[in-house]
Amino acid sequence: MAWRALRRGRKRLSSPAGMEDSIDVILQDRNSKLLHPYRDNQILTLVTGAVFSGVYGLWAMFCMPGLKVPLRLKVPFLPSTNVQTKNVIKMLDGRQGQLADLGSGDGRLTDLSKYTNVIAFLAPAVMQDLEEKLLKELPGDARVVVCRFPFPHWPHSCTTGTGLDQVWAYDVYTVQHRANISSLKPQG
Repeated sequence: MAWRALRRGRKRLSSPAGMEDSIDVILQDRNSKLLHPYRDNQILTLVTGAVFSGVYGLWAMFCMPGLKVPLRLKVPFLPSTNVQTKNVIKMLDGRQGQLADLGSGDGRLTDLSKYTNVIAFLAPAVMQDLEEKLLKELPGDARVVVCRFPFPHWPHSCTTGTGLDQVWAYDVYTVQHRANISSLKPQG
């Protein structure tokens, strides 16, 4: 060990017991060999930082806001287009009452009975559950406008736009009336 220290230009240490290198020098020499390939590697540091930042960012966007929301109800953020927003405004033109915008928060839903206008921009996986909730809670004069993904079972009152900009309007009275007629039909 001592001859390696001398070869590198280090001063040889002597101890009373006759040891040529102290334990500190030996450990320092060992650590420098282990860490030397990584010490000056800025790219590795940047990549590691970027990966951790990316993972944290995804966690913060999709997991943190709705930790109390069941996993099957989590939906990704999909921004609406300007045309789609104009189509929604057309569907609600001239209507009175309070407005609830579903799909712009963290996934928590409360009692919706005080709203007569509802906008929903959610993924197809949650639309059937939302149909049931809205039918139970909304008043008969309410209108629901959904963006991009229509309700699977409700008959729409009207629609406008095409492709990603398409929106559907549903009048709750029409949906309730259709549900009442369906329940009166004899089961075959």
